[in-house]
Amino acid sequence: MFKQLCGLTTLLVLVGCANVADHRQAVKDSSEQKLTLGTAQRTIKVGMSQAEVASALGSPNMVTTDRSGTETWIYDKFSTDTAYSTSSGGVAGLVIGSSGAGLGGASQASGASSRTQRTLTIIIKFANAAVKEFTYNSTAF
Repeated sequence: MFKQLCGLTTLLVLVGCANVADHRQAVKDSSEQKLTLGTAQRTIKVGMSQAEVASALGSPNMVTTDRSGTETWIYDKFSTDTAYSTSSGGVAGLVIGSSGAGLGGASQASGASSRTQRTLTIIIKFANAAVKEFTYNSTAF
């Protein structure tokens, strides 16, 4: 009986325990192609056409042309990832046998949150509709 009670108590304490990483994975949306630093590093090469760049990265946030005719595309992305998780568990008012002896209640609750902000800026300069040079900067805080 004691082993069964210990097993039940352990099970009840652990029920509902999930951490922030578990919740973040559950709400992650992977259905769309996301612009990442890795995508830019793997994809963009000097000499690529504007059409190839647009196909790989999508539409730029800003397009400018300087006095010499150099066209510049700027991709500027910002994201915030927020996750919050709570876990609680416990045992309350278990009655042992028919004697009416009760096990007092015990419970525990905890929570955690995480917030990460990321920026990605990609600057691509074109000459004659082909990539002349590109730079990028990525931060996370």
